[in-house]
Amino acid sequence: MRDADALGGGEVVSGWLFLVQRVPREPTSHRVGVWRKLKKLGAVLLHDSVWVLPATARAREHFRWLAAEIEEAGGEATIWESSRIVHGSEDDIRRRFLEQVEPGYEEILRELGGAPENSEPLARRFRQLQERDYFGSEIGRRVRDALMAARGGRQR
Repeated sequence: MRDADALGGGEVVSGWLFLVQRVPREPTSHRVGVWRKLKKLGAVLLHDSVWVLPATARAREHFRWLAAEIEEAGGEATIWESSRIVHGSEDDIRRRFLEQVEPGYEEILRELGGAPENSEPLARRFRQLQERDYFGSEIGRRVRDALMAARGGRQR
């Protein structure tokens, strides 16, 4: 990873956040809830219960809230921050983040190719994907352009 990558939202990625967590097995609703929140954030599972996100203010805040929630449920959570990955490939981790959003972007592009009457539901799905697109997918940029063209160039 380069020293600082600019995100679409203006945030700068200058490292990585790691959440190491253990959630009690029972009740399972806590484990499932934590897993769903991590997936919604777009976190990547590195190993067993070690999750990673690019180090942004938004990710830091979400991991802190989630760590507090895990501890309230009787579990354990530690957040680590690193400026770089010493062993392993940062490019591989970046690729894994892109693999989470690009299939959704491709689906939106296919649906836009059918000239839908109302592009707003597709725009909503695009915005949801953008929240997890930490590295500015090229396919995401193409979707944005196609949505703008479908709306006649108007921005909302």
